[in-house]
Amino acid sequence: MFCGLRLIFKSKKNAVKRNKVNTEATNKPSAVLAADQVLVPEKPAINEYPDGKTSANFTDLAADKESAVALAEAGVTNKFGLMPYDYNSVAPLFKHPSQNIWKLWYFYYDRTKAWPDMQNEITSVATVEDFWEVYNHIKLPSEIKLGCDYSLFKSNIRPMWEDAANKYGGRWVLTLHKERTDDLDILWENVMLCLIGEVFDYMDEICGAVVSIRGQTNKISIWTSNGYNKDTVLAIGHKILQTLCLGQKNMMHYQLHKHSMAKHGSHILATYTL
Repeated sequence: MFCGLRLIFKSKKNAVKRNKVNTEATNKPSAVLAADQVLVPEKPAINEYPDGKTSANFTDLAADKESAVALAEAGVTNKFGLMPYDYNSVAPLFKHPSQNIWKLWYFYYDRTKAWPDMQNEITSVATVEDFWEVYNHIKLPSEIKLGCDYSLFKSNIRPMWEDAANKYGGRWVLTLHKERTDDLDILWENVMLCLIGEVFDYMDEICGAVVSIRGQTNKISIWTSNGYNKDTVLAIGHKILQTLCLGQKNMMHYQLHKHSMAKHGSHILATYTL
């Protein structure tokens, strides 16, 4: 199921080619500017598509906007799997809404600030296309600074223990070695796709996910709202392992937020282990 979903999402991603440039973007949100260079420079709104094709090559599908609308309503796609586009812009005529609205956050440690003020909201996404437009123009987790996090949470939940939705919850934690940067970026992308695509079981129990860049290891965690519902927590954990194709070498631990808040040192009690 996830593989098919990933292919669908990838066709949307390919409509905008990632631009990996390390210089600073000119039009960053102020919160991001104050935190770190999260955004990569935005490309001009050129219409580049898979295999080097451009929108000019799609005129065989529809000669004008009205024809494109008719084709889109009929569910017709071109040979690249993309919907017909309005040739006056690169925006798709019809977007694919997600079940929930999701907010992307960026955490930047600053000892002069209170914890809530270190969380910077980047933007909200409500469609598959919106997600790729954002994702293609921010740095990968392996490229952001040490001590920083990305978080993707439902729009009404903040990525912090104190939020009412997280008060009695916990998180499944996957720890990755520092040298596995490719695994980190791929797994984080897959986790976000699973959230946007509502792939995991008990999605009403899932609050969001966090990728944390730290000194010794990196971590990806998926937060749930009720850590005391053992059957649901374990079912979610098994689904994460299955969907992300994690082998036996990738052990996951479930930690209640109350234990994280009361931790001494780096050790946190694991309530469940898979």
